Amino acid sequence: MPAVDKMTSDSRDNFASKVMIQLKQDILTGFFKPDEKLLMSRLKERYQVGISPLREALSQLLVEQLVVVENQRGFKVHPVSLQEMYDIYQSRAQIEQLCIGLAIERGDDEWEAGILASAHTMQKFSDCIESQPHEWERRHQAFHTAIANGCQSPTLLQVRRSLYEKASRYRNLWLNKNMTDPETFAKNQQQHQDLITALLQRDIQLAKQLIAEHLLSPSLQLGKHHSLK
Repeated sequence: MPAVDKMTSDSRDNFASKVMIQLKQDILTGFFKPDEKLLMSRLKERYQVGISPLREALSQLLVEQLVVVENQRGFKVHPVSLQEMYDIYQSRAQIEQLCIGLAIERGDDEWEAGILASAHTMQKFSDCIESQPHEWERRHQAFHTAIANGCQSPTLLQVRRSLYEKASRYRNLWLNKNMTDPETFAKNQQQHQDLITALLQRDIQLAKQLIAEHLLSPSLQLGKHHSLK
């Protein structure tokens, strides 16, 4: 009987984890908007689950600050603000600079090859930016992850991943508003090429400068309009 109980418990935990991943993705990509109420009836229908795994998933996302409790009556998506956006982006830029500095010091030929391969894949999807911006964004994130992985620090990479997730809601707003503009996209692509050149030349100072400018540009553009809607 204990073995059966454990199996049931493990299955329930895995089920809640899958629901959490799906719900988290829906929040990060903007399917559920900032401040939107997360009605249990709608969540049950979308994910085809009961109340128990949904509450477990929401509790985990509460810890990750992607949802908030609304007057003890339920959950809603964590709001967005210019203050939070600037804080997340500044922190992310500093962590990324740390990762890149260590990656240049520790990265080998395989690391360089990984950067070039991911850059090539990202470029191949550049034609999809208007019709499938989030598909291009996946390759874009893979490119930056290939760079950061060279730091060989699991702790730094974990912090980096958390900040990326927090920033992605704001970045998706920027993507929808700006990346279909040919001039903005061309500038973004040139920033990638300049960064690759600095990385291959092992120029730590220039690479740090370029990555900070590249990562901060979405927050500066969004902040210029003083609106996140």
